[in-house]
Amino acid sequence: MSRTVVIHQPDFLPHLGFFHRFLQADLWVILDNVQFVHKTSKSWNNRDKIKTPQGEKWITVMVQKCTLQTNISEVLLSTEIAWRNDHLNLIKENYKKAPYFSEIFPFLEELYRFECGKMIDFNLKSIDMLLKLFDIKISSLLASTLNPAGRKNKLLVDILKKVNASVYLSGVGAKSYFEQKTFDDAKIKVIWQDFKHPVYPQLHGEFKPYLSSIDLLMNCGIEKSRMILKEGVK
Repeated sequence: MSRTVVIHQPDFLPHLGFFHRFLQADLWVILDNVQFVHKTSKSWNNRDKIKTPQGEKWITVMVQKCTLQTNISEVLLSTEIAWRNDHLNLIKENYKKAPYFSEIFPFLEELYRFECGKMIDFNLKSIDMLLKLFDIKISSLLASTLNPAGRKNKLLVDILKKVNASVYLSGVGAKSYFEQKTFDDAKIKVIWQDFKHPVYPQLHGEFKPYLSSIDLLMNCGIEKSRMILKEGVK
């Protein structure tokens, strides 16, 4: 029996492509046992973008200082900065005129009331909220519970073997360090995500792709957002 698996870090309020893969997979392995990447252009672990009249703007989950080798699972949330209220105020200010603001904003208020000490718990809460809004159901487990060995491709293959995966559905960003032989030797088929970002009505000027998924929900509402996301699945 074929089993398609996605392996990905638990990012904060991810963009639509993050959820697009889940519509084609049987299991999401939450990559919690790798280094927390921040303060770089490739950093998505604790931030994502919304749209404002001035253009794209980052909203960043504030975390406590940590060493470069700190794993995602170990990063602690900041207790000194009122970032939760700042986020809600920023979202409200820039989306209050969105057609479905009143439908979506209460879900965000509930998210930001969630009390926890670790970034991963808050991120997973944000993902769980979006999964429910998009009506996506997928099993998941933490990579750390598998005690995987190796690095990069070998780490991925070890995880895939331990969850009995026959197919690995990967984002195209991994192509830069992909090693075909490692997966061939393990008899695991690799499929590359084919995601074409949908265009939908947006506030604040010309369309901007790859924002947090809350942008679609604010502009199109729950029911239409579900249809738009699922239309992109072959």
